[in-house]
Amino acid sequence: MARDKRSYISGMTLHIPFDNSYAALPDSFYSRVEPEPVKDPSLIAINEPLARELGIDGLDDPMLAAIFAGNAVPDGASPLAQLYAGHQFGQYNPQLGDGRAVLLGETVGKDGIRRDIQLKGSGRTPYSRMGDGRAWLGPVLREYVVSEAMHALGVPTTRALAAVRTGERVVRERPLPGAVLTRVAQSHLRVGTFQVFAARGDIASLQTLFDYAVARHYPEATDPATFLDAVMRRQAALVAQWLSLGFIHGVMNTDNCSISGETIDYGPCAFMDSYHPATVFSSIDRFGRYGYAAQADIIVWNMAQLATALLSLMPDPEASVEAFTAKIHAMPEMIRAEWLSRFGKKIGIAQAVPEDATLITNLLALMEDSETDFTNTFRGLVDGTARDLFADPTGFDQWTETWTARIDGEDDPEGAMRAANPVLIPRNHRIEEMIQAAVNGDDSLFHRLNAAYAAPYEDAPDYEDLRRGPLPTEVVQATFCGT
Repeated sequence: MARDKRSYISGMTLHIPFDNSYAALPDSFYSRVEPEPVKDPSLIAINEPLARELGIDGLDDPMLAAIFAGNAVPDGASPLAQLYAGHQFGQYNPQLGDGRAVLLGETVGKDGIRRDIQLKGSGRTPYSRMGDGRAWLGPVLREYVVSEAMHALGVPTTRALAAVRTGERVVRERPLPGAVLTRVAQSHLRVGTFQVFAARGDIASLQTLFDYAVARHYPEATDPATFLDAVMRRQAALVAQWLSLGFIHGVMNTDNCSISGETIDYGPCAFMDSYHPATVFSSIDRFGRYGYAAQADIIVWNMAQLATALLSLMPDPEASVEAFTAKIHAMPEMIRAEWLSRFGKKIGIAQAVPEDATLITNLLALMEDSETDFTNTFRGLVDGTARDLFADPTGFDQWTETWTARIDGEDDPEGAMRAANPVLIPRNHRIEEMIQAAVNGDDSLFHRLNAAYAAPYEDAPDYEDLRRGPLPTEVVQATFCGT
């Protein structure tokens, strides 16, 4: 389909206040590329509150679907596909890059925060390799719902600005309806962005990238060592928060590990129903590398890869190896401290101390043995329904005696638990139900889930059915990447 971009732009009333900085970096950081037009774009959703936060005006533009499908490039955009590398399941791939995404540009929102606006599923780029550069409807809707739910849960995350049907089919295992997601992030810089230049020995580009990342995300960092410290702190806090919510990213490759400390790339992601630390959903994670409990270890591994890349920027890289290694070896304790703080609040302890870890792990062991629902058990500590989830509550009753004695002196244990334990999470079977309905042309479940997950910590009688875990026939055994 040919596109006369000027005719599109001439009738456009949508205004995005672009202020692009990544596009000003050297050409070695990206490839200039425009999104490929689609046959018949139709708007599924536009996130109006987020759009207003970004300073976007003109949301009544009749061309909204065309714009967010990539058929029309807004004035001020500077479309490009970013270059990066990455370790995928432990194997280094020397060149990856945005194979089905185009960064339109950046805005500085009303809150003063700079954010990327990226189209995902917008066609081939120089980094597509053998891929078609497209996305099918299911992963687009999953990322929209889950990323917005994560934001409402208080988790640092990329967000969804728009979703559009393309009117075309994409071929995966079978022909499926195509879609494009518009994603917003504080940046799309990844561990793999540093890796690609370090591996090539391109120290000048690595230094430019470092200076850019510091200015954009960590202005307090004074050198690669303090930068590494800052990134590690954010990643430790992020993964501990994932664990506290039963979230499993599913594919924590270094190219899916954001320097900003946001959750990025919702591929085979999932939330646990019944608690088990070895839970894995991703269909491509055959050995549990990125399972629930493994996430604490793999983020340390990812930070070790970042540290390796940053060593090249030190005045004496060899002399810095020992200091950088010590930082990485200290990270597990950093994660444990964050984990203790998060899980302490989940059982009503505002400032947990190391001795409280036994109380937490004893409850988790009971939950594992009884296969109780992770989210409903913790929320049940608030509303008194947790005991009902145990087939044999004897162990829970014993644990409760110790627990009530521990929180007796807390100022507001119920308030702490309500703030830490959501009523609702995006459950896998509900996401799959929503996707199947949308494939059949019914978006009502998509909109209902977005409305429900906007306030996940509040009791909501209208969404009581969404609290329920899956029936045996509804259990989702595996989740899949969009590619």
